[in-house]
Amino acid sequence: MSAKELATGSEPHLTTAAETVARNYRDASIAPSLVSGAAAAFEWLCLSAVGVGLLPVFSVSLAGLTAAVPIGTAFLTLLVAQALGANDLSLLRRHSRRFAKLLVAWSSVFGFVSVLLIIGDGLPDVARLWFVVWYVVGVLALGLASAVTASVTRRLTRAGRLQKRAVILGGGAMAESLITALEETGGNELAILGIFDDRNDDRSPENQQGFPKLGNTSDLVDFARLAAVDVVIVALPQTAEVRILQLLKKLWVLPVDIRLSAHSSKLRLRPRSYSYIGRVPFLDLFDRPITGWSQVSKRLFDVTIASLAIVALSPVMLGAAIAVKATSKGPILFRQPRYGFNNEVISVMKFRSMYADQADIKAEKVVTRGDPRVTPVGRFIRKTSIDELPQLFNVLKGDLSLVGPRPHAVNAHTEHKLWEEVVDGYFARHKVKPGVTGWAQINGWRGEVDTPDKIQARVEHDLYYIENWSVLFDLYILMLTPVRILNQENAY
Repeated sequence: MSAKELATGSEPHLTTAAETVARNYRDASIAPSLVSGAAAAFEWLCLSAVGVGLLPVFSVSLAGLTAAVPIGTAFLTLLVAQALGANDLSLLRRHSRRFAKLLVAWSSVFGFVSVLLIIGDGLPDVARLWFVVWYVVGVLALGLASAVTASVTRRLTRAGRLQKRAVILGGGAMAESLITALEETGGNELAILGIFDDRNDDRSPENQQGFPKLGNTSDLVDFARLAAVDVVIVALPQTAEVRILQLLKKLWVLPVDIRLSAHSSKLRLRPRSYSYIGRVPFLDLFDRPITGWSQVSKRLFDVTIASLAIVALSPVMLGAAIAVKATSKGPILFRQPRYGFNNEVISVMKFRSMYADQADIKAEKVVTRGDPRVTPVGRFIRKTSIDELPQLFNVLKGDLSLVGPRPHAVNAHTEHKLWEEVVDGYFARHKVKPGVTGWAQINGWRGEVDTPDKIQARVEHDLYYIENWSVLFDLYILMLTPVRILNQENAY
C-alpha cells in the first residue's frame, strides 16, 4: 500500500480472485535449507545424546574428552550424510530411502572411529561392549529421528509451506510453454499462484493451463504486498530489453527473487550462468536480501542483543518514563504508524517527546530546531535518542530489527511531496525489516529532513546497507551508534 493510499484511507485495487489467492498465501514459505539444517541438527543431537548417555553405564568416569568422542562422531556422520545427499528436500519426505543413506553414513564413520580408538587405546576407561551398544542404539535413534523428520516434512509439504510461491509476469504462448515445462520437470518445489499481464487481448487469455490471470504489473506490486510471494518469473523474450527494464523499475522494490525465463530463448549461455527450477533455466535479475539462515542469524542477533540492552538500559528507561510523566500531561509512550517490512504498517513506540495535545501522529509537520511542540524533557531525550529505547520491545516483537533502514512515518514528506515521490525507488528500502539504528544514521543522516537531497542520501545509505548486510556489519553499526549520536547536531 502506498503512502498516498494510507493518507487517503483507500485500499489497493485487486480483483476479488487476486485478493482471495493473496490472502490464502499470507504465511511465508519455509526455505528448504532451513528444514534440511534443522533435520541435521535434530539427528546430530539424538545421536550425540545416546552416545554420551551410554558412557556412564560403561565408563568409570565421564571425562570431557570421552564425551567429545560420541559428539564428534555424530557430527562426522551428519557431514557424510550431507555429502551423500541425505538432506535433500526430496529425500526428507521419504523415510526409508533417507534412512538407508543415514545408515551408510553412521556405519562407515562409526567403523572408522571405533578402529582408531580401539587400536590406539583412546578410551581406556570404557568397556568394549559400549561400542556395540552405542552402534545399535545409534541405529535406532537415527531411525526414529528420520521418521520424525519425514513426518514433519510431509506435513509442511501438504500445507504448502515448503514450496516457493511464484507469479508469472507475461501471458500468452511463452507463459503457457513455461508452465508446461515447470510442471513436467519442476517437481513439487514451486507453487504458481497466477499470471499477471498488461495486455488485454487474445494474446493474454484469462486462464492458462489452469492458472488465472490476476491483473497487470501494478496489480502485481499490490498482490506481492499482500501475499508471501517468493519469486516473480518474467516470461518475456530476452530481446524485449526496453519492456523488461520498464517492468524491473516497478518490481525491484519488492522483497522477492526476480527471474527472467530462459526456457524459450534461442540464446544459450554457459550452464553456470543460469539458475534452475527442475530443468527449466532462468537468468537471475534480483535476489531477495537476507533469507534462509542469514535471516535466522539476524533474528537471533536481534533477540539476544535487544534482551541484554533492555536489562542494561532499564534504569535509563525508567528514569525517562518518570521524567516524561512528571513534566507534562499525557501518556508516557507515543505510538506512531510507520512503514515496516514490505510496506506493512507497524506501530512504533517511543517515549513521548511532544506535548500530548500537539503530538503529530500523522507526521504532517517536520520537527525543527526550537520546535514549540517539543517539551523540555522531550528535547533532551530526542537529542540523545533515549526516546527511541522503547523500540527495543518492537525488536523482540519482530516488527523491527536492531539495525536496518529507519522506519519512516507513513505520511513523511518534504516540500509538500511524499518521500516516495521525491526518491525514485524509495520503497526498495523496505525489502528488509526497518531498524532502531542504521547505516544512514551513523553517517550523519539523522534528524530533520527539509530538502530532497537529505532523503535521497538516506535512501542511498539504506540501499547500501541492504546490499552489503552481514552480522559483523550490524555489530559495527551498533558499536558506532552511541558515539555518533553524541556527536550529531541535527536531531531536535
